[in-house]
Amino acid sequence: MIRASIDLGTNTCLLLVIDGERVLHDESRVVRLGQDVARTGRLHPDAMERARSCLQDYVKTAGSLGVPPDGILAVATAQARDASDAKPFFDGLEQTLGLRFRILSGDEEARATFLGAAVTGSDPSRMVVMDIGGGSTELVAQSGSAGTLSGESLGIGAVKITEKFLPSDPVTDSEFWAAEDVIDRELRKMLEWRKGLDPRSGQPQFTAVAGTAVTLAMLQAGMTEFQASEIDGFTLTRGDAHRLVEELKWRTVEERKALPGMEPKRADVILAGALIFWRAMEVLDFPVARISTRGLRYGVFSLD
Repeated sequence: MIRASIDLGTNTCLLLVIDGERVLHDESRVVRLGQDVARTGRLHPDAMERARSCLQDYVKTAGSLGVPPDGILAVATAQARDASDAKPFFDGLEQTLGLRFRILSGDEEARATFLGAAVTGSDPSRMVVMDIGGGSTELVAQSGSAGTLSGESLGIGAVKITEKFLPSDPVTDSEFWAAEDVIDRELRKMLEWRKGLDPRSGQPQFTAVAGTAVTLAMLQAGMTEFQASEIDGFTLTRGDAHRLVEELKWRTVEERKALPGMEPKRADVILAGALIFWRAMEVLDFPVARISTRGLRYGVFSLD
């Protein structure tokens, strides 16, 4: 059975088409739908047009593989929850493209991300999954013998932190410290949750998904082209994450764009994403992170 999903996030828009377990098409584009939402509370006209154009292409691609628009499982996340004018935008997409979007709650987003994140060798009973998005960051794990999921969606994301706290190019020390302070305060909300993971058998397997994690893995490995088989299961230590933050901190956006493995449209927000990644490992005491290229677009098939 051929199925398709679209994950429209704050920063990226992803299309996945699968036939059983076989991936027919997997594509990601930076559309930055969350542009200025943190400041204005509304979707920017340019951002809506970028997203609309991308989705139009995705509908054509899915259709060529046998999935009509009303058969695509389309979901949206933080920017759709935060923007006051999100409903008319998504209503318009249904009218013009035939896409009916489901706006995920933070809990639904965390659950779907967890369900989709497992890579070869993962033990779901020990997995702790982090998804750093543009507008929010989800942390989730299994809880108790029944396998129920616990965690939280935090209001820190790569786009939101960049727009609110890191306006200079390169960033100043005071901006960097202010961003770090806000991130740490959000992460400290998860300390009691983190303590509850310790009694489980074996050490937690900290797994990071989405664009920030994949980009950091590529930077660490010196990869110039995305290869899922090389990235899935790649590990970053806490020290690796700290070093990458320091490497990104002093560079301008243009200098970041020149780094091997850097997607140019992600260069302006990668420092904020890397900072969230590193501080999560520090504050919540995860010495090693395992990278997964999977995540929400896979897990949404299991939501219903």
